[in-house]
Amino acid sequence: MPEGPEIRRAADRIEKQIGGRVLEHAWFAFEELQTQANSLIDIRVDAVETRGKAMLIRFDNQRVLYSHNQLYGVWKLHAAHKPPQTNRSLRVRLVTEGRAASLYSASDIALLDTDALEDHPFLARLGPDLLSQNVSTASVLARLDDSRFHRRSLGALLLDQGLVAGLGNYLRSEILFYAGLHPKKRPVDLTATEREQLAQIIIDTTWQAYRQAGVTNRDAWIEQAKTAGETRRQWRFSVFERAGLSCHRCGEIIERQMVGSRRLYWCPHCQPVA
Repeated sequence: MPEGPEIRRAADRIEKQIGGRVLEHAWFAFEELQTQANSLIDIRVDAVETRGKAMLIRFDNQRVLYSHNQLYGVWKLHAAHKPPQTNRSLRVRLVTEGRAASLYSASDIALLDTDALEDHPFLARLGPDLLSQNVSTASVLARLDDSRFHRRSLGALLLDQGLVAGLGNYLRSEILFYAGLHPKKRPVDLTATEREQLAQIIIDTTWQAYRQAGVTNRDAWIEQAKTAGETRRQWRFSVFERAGLSCHRCGEIIERQMVGSRRLYWCPHCQPVA
């Protein structure tokens, strides 16, 4: 499943396609939305934002189109007169000035009033979105110290969208590696300095993945990995997808384990248990 940086980049593309323009046509596959389609005609698309792995398309009549791609959903951008060739099921189509944004295969879609967003069952459970909201290191640190989170293992906690929204499997492994923390560690086990460093690394790694299209590795390590013949799937990361390969930092062999029923990669030397 795409993580927060990939959804944010998709939101950017949609905003470039239809943002700031007035809708000429709106179509929904689901019956409960079909009756609301006309309420969007002649309405301007104000902004496209993300909340973790969900997308919010805001309109200037204070309405918001919420969607979550889950495993199979995908937005496709195209000329209005030339829909893409695909076997996927069309769920939403928004058209403005000859441009179209079409959502395929997703099932979690709603048209909401702005003031009802916080009551949406998925959005209400989310922590702050690092890429669409102004989230400070102090804010993330406060969440790590929150009683809901501070006694949970980091290997599980970093997948909890209630901590911060948008982290997923590859970001979890990369963040823990850069923080030098074993996945069994808990926020309560860390020193004040370690917790502050972790909060900053959570922000920095997520922003790097967004700005560099999913690349979280360091430039020098990327060149080293390319020279060694690693594929992009391997060299784009510091530890994720690199089980059996040497750690860029210390040379130890990267290991893989299952945490929370999902793959986690770590360096035994750089991320000791004790």
